[in-house]
Amino acid sequence: MESLARISIPQTIWRWWTYAAKCEGWTRATRRLAGVLGEFVRDSTPERLRQRFGDADYDWEYRVNTTSGAVGWRDRLLGMFHSAYQPTDPTAFQEMMSALEQYTGTDFRGFTFIDLGSGKGRTLLMASDYPFERILGVELLPSLHQIALQNVAKYQCDSQRCFAIESVCADATEFNFPEEPLVLFLFNPLPDTGLRRVLGNLEHSLKMHPRPAYVLYHNPLLDHVMAESSLHKATGTVQFSLWTAK
Repeated sequence: MESLARISIPQTIWRWWTYAAKCEGWTRATRRLAGVLGEFVRDSTPERLRQRFGDADYDWEYRVNTTSGAVGWRDRLLGMFHSAYQPTDPTAFQEMMSALEQYTGTDFRGFTFIDLGSGKGRTLLMASDYPFERILGVELLPSLHQIALQNVAKYQCDSQRCFAIESVCADATEFNFPEEPLVLFLFNPLPDTGLRRVLGNLEHSLKMHPRPAYVLYHNPLLDHVMAESSLHKATGTVQFSLWTAK
């Protein structure tokens, strides 16, 4: 696996293009690449920068750094080919968790909460308002992971109920799921091939160690990939879908 210490931008772009060319042909893949790079340039304008800082209210309240506005150009460019960093809105997270609580009828004591593609760790902090056994984030980019560690260390909130929070720097597609009951959170963190690998790993883990497992999929652009798995769709909206182990 490519070293996480220094993920190569040229290699990332080449792998993205070769896969796209294999699926769609080199002409269409090249046009898509030009579109992605053009969007990166537009996203680098001062106006777009101001827009990205619009999600900073959470940071002001808790004295942390989770806004997308403070992400450097290199990580933003890599994000165009992996998954662009965008923190989850607190109101949206509360709505998703409320739906999960209503469906399961549990308060998740004994469950492990996992965020794949956890970025700077905002979702990990918000999940600590619930009595999970522990909370785990998995982030590919070392710079975002380091910020997440800082945020976890300095975070303080009167409503916090889980204090066992951990962030690891790793490839989500190679992550080995722990054997406890799970709540898996995905903010559309992977392309279809990566998501299929994650679902395959999850299915294998559940087969080897049967246990309750729920997947909250925020911004479910690849719900059709989720439907190919052995998971069952319990409910959903345009903002999220909830999947359970059958």
